[in-house]
Amino acid sequence: MEFEKAPQDIVAIFHAAFHPTQGSILDWSLKASEDLDLSHVEFSCLPSGLHLIERDVVYFTKDDYPGVCVFHRRKTTEEGHRGFRLSSLGILLAKSERPRPWLHVPALKALFHTIYTSLEERETLVPLETDWEPARRFFDGRKVRRADLGGAGGWKGWSAEFDGDALDTDPTIHLPHLLRIIGPSSLTLYKHILGRRRILIYTLPPVEAACILCQVAADLCYQYQTDGDESSSDEHDTPRPMKGRAKEGVRVLGMVTLNDLPKLEYESQSGRGWIACTTDAIFLEKPSYYDLLIDLRTSTPNTRPTFYASKPAEQPSPRGASHRLSQVRFTWSDVKLWSEVERLLQSEEGDCADICCDASLKSRPSSSSWTDIWRVYEDVCVICAGLWMGAWRGHPSLASNQMGARWPVENWGSIRLEGDDDYPSRKNSYVRNLGMGIEGRPIAEPSSSSGRSFRGIVKSSWSKTKGETHTSHSSTAPSTLYPSGSKDFAVIAHVEDGRDSRRARQVIMTLSLLETFHNNTCLTLERLAALLPQRRIQLANDADTSGGIVMLTPKDVMTFELGPFSGLDARFIEWLGDEYGGAARVVVRRGWRDLVGLLLGFG
Repeated sequence: MEFEKAPQDIVAIFHAAFHPTQGSILDWSLKASEDLDLSHVEFSCLPSGLHLIERDVVYFTKDDYPGVCVFHRRKTTEEGHRGFRLSSLGILLAKSERPRPWLHVPALKALFHTIYTSLEERETLVPLETDWEPARRFFDGRKVRRADLGGAGGWKGWSAEFDGDALDTDPTIHLPHLLRIIGPSSLTLYKHILGRRRILIYTLPPVEAACILCQVAADLCYQYQTDGDESSSDEHDTPRPMKGRAKEGVRVLGMVTLNDLPKLEYESQSGRGWIACTTDAIFLEKPSYYDLLIDLRTSTPNTRPTFYASKPAEQPSPRGASHRLSQVRFTWSDVKLWSEVERLLQSEEGDCADICCDASLKSRPSSSSWTDIWRVYEDVCVICAGLWMGAWRGHPSLASNQMGARWPVENWGSIRLEGDDDYPSRKNSYVRNLGMGIEGRPIAEPSSSSGRSFRGIVKSSWSKTKGETHTSHSSTAPSTLYPSGSKDFAVIAHVEDGRDSRRARQVIMTLSLLETFHNNTCLTLERLAALLPQRRIQLANDADTSGGIVMLTPKDVMTFELGPFSGLDARFIEWLGDEYGGAARVVVRRGWRDLVGLLLGFG
């Protein structure tokens, strides 16, 4: 990162508390500008249900300002407080290309501890004006002084993102662990992010893990959806194949409450897409406000979070609801990409730090036999999908990697399930090449450089790969900036310092996963860029077609390596067409004539 000291990007600091008669209140604040409105920010800092836990971290947004607060519940015998006093100390950050509120969390926790330790020593609950002096010094050292924020809000690619001392606070570094929690359904989330849909995560306190999931999910497509690729001037860089309507990534709203319903309506009109989390169960009865709901309450070591898609109701309910929730899981077409993701995840199991997890998401033994049966059923479904895809495509049109190396036909559609194997330790085993969405190279013997520091090793691997380009199926494929196949990967695995070794492997794992999703995004949109001009020509030559609607057939869906019988895959193509197809509207035909014709080979 450009800034080694504390970033200077804070525009406000405040304290919210729960009053026994007034409810949530804002009892102290400092602002960089008097024009900044802090009204109702206390509801985001004290969401419903937070009184059940001891402490938590909440990410949120106030208008266009991202924020974060630390929450603490303190015991008290004061009358009217029901035995506890609830408090949150929070900050708001200036608008920037990539705000990073998580960089302030360790210092904010320390500040909160300093203030309330002083109160406990005096045996008082209500802070006096002099008690806020540490908060004033904190604000004065980190408030905005320059228009460019001293580089604090810039974006220079994932390589620079993880080149810092605050790695443990970065949400994206927990991508491997969160993918393990969500499982194959994470690809359903990925499709909604790439399609710029509205996503809501419902959780029980504590909420830090859900807030982190919001940021990590948005980062799956962040590099492609922003201009970050083009901002890095490199002679090897090539232009992106297609540009969408929105110029920024999916909006991360963080924690939302019922007070934020107007905000959700406003953000939905922009077409940028958003992702948020909530503890208010009333949102389960308002599916018209979002397109995908992720219910984290069902997450256990043996079961996945439940996904629900919001669909228009055929008949309005007695309450007047225009939409209904329908459970959705991963599709057959997700198996190929998930096999790549799972192979990466199982190469270094358990390296993710536990700070991103709340008690409901940490591994613990379970005695439920029903969940074990369901797990076996899920694995059988994955195996059947792999066999079906392998038989369906005897000679895949895009079965080569970005360097032109062909996949073995006998491995096409193969599935990597849970369990130990000898990959990649066994000598002479098949290892995929660089650019195939995998980090795999045979582990080399430890070299004399194994004692290097974590930072030097990772910088070395970044420098080796930054200038590498991959030859894809189109000349518009962007160059990779990830060290997934770097020569230092084997060295990193043998670093003698245990903590540095874990951190280095965690960075490599995260970058490799980000590269896998990024490459899949590029290939999908390359196919869309090649297909739409052909269909527009047919549209212009068809006198019976009117109105700027581009019709795609189930056979067209197959060119994306998606399932022609999947409604989610069809909607996914339509979402991409709306975002990247220009003025034309893309519609996938899925009538019974089209599907039967596909089965009979009529197109």
